[in-house]
Amino acid sequence: EGPFVYLSLVGSVAHSDGLIASLWKEYGKADARWLYLDPTIVSLEILTVVLDGLLALILIYAIVKEKYYRHFVQITLCVCELYGGWMTFCPEWLMGSPNLNTVSWLYFWVYLVFFNGVWVLIPGLLLWQSWTELKKMHHKGTNVGKKSP
Repeated sequence: EGPFVYLSLVGSVAHSDGLIASLWKEYGKADARWLYLDPTIVSLEILTVVLDGLLALILIYAIVKEKYYRHFVQITLCVCELYGGWMTFCPEWLMGSPNLNTVSWLYFWVYLVFFNGVWVLIPGLLLWQSWTELKKMHHKGTNVGKKSP
């Protein structure tokens, strides 16, 4: 999303050239807000690049080094991603989806539903993983002081 933010702030994706711009132009066929400076989208993407990018780096470190705060960071990052997805699409849905191409099978089902669904599925699975790991740690911690038969 970093290149998208940059292209949006210095001009627009629609008027930019290059490989990255062409990828965003293609997605813009499904969601026109990505072609021009949509303040909500660009604001969310700035937050995603800065906050989520930093959290992702911290999470990678926490996983590799097996840090105690790994699941806290993972939960925070997942919630940020889910919130960002909600705030990207809910206002659009409330307005009747004027910028979304819901007519084309490819743009609707592949670009909008599938590709954006990945940004819901993966954080959802990682939240579930953190939940089960925290539950295991809690049970292990509560059983430490009990006598075994």
